Amino acid sequence: MRKTKAKKRILLPDPKFNDILVTRFVNNLMYDGKKSTSYDLFYDAIEIVQKRNPDVDGLETFKKALSNITPAVEVRSRRVGGATFQIPSEIRPERKLSMGIKWMILYARKRNEKSMAQKLAGEIVAAAKEEGAAFKKKEDVHKMAEANKAFSHFRF
Repeated sequence: MRKTKAKKRILLPDPKFNDILVTRFVNNLMYDGKKSTSYDLFYDAIEIVQKRNPDVDGLETFKKALSNITPAVEVRSRRVGGATFQIPSEIRPERKLSMGIKWMILYARKRNEKSMAQKLAGEIVAAAKEEGAAFKKKEDVHKMAEANKAFSHFRF
């Protein structure tokens, strides 16, 4: 590669839970640079999760949900000869986490509830129970990798 690697920016932990993972999630949730709005949305969603199930911590439920929808393998297209193969490959930890976060936000936005906080809370609860659209996406990715296991010798 010609260019040097970009330096990793250091994320500051969020003000309420003092957690870097929350900051990362909020940064992905943000639209038009409105970070405070994103924080409000996230904290409201965690409160809703807490109200639905008072005996467990809302942040712990969020972390469990995120770990449930984080993929381990993915398929990548590779052209060999004239044919294109879907080759399963492991994902590095940073990418795993970012994929999980993006899927959770994407499928939360597609839910049919009144506010975004309720949509996000619904997706968090569903993912923690190993159901919901984001969890299904992870399962589909894993099935696709399993189905294309025969082409894993084409790895690059």
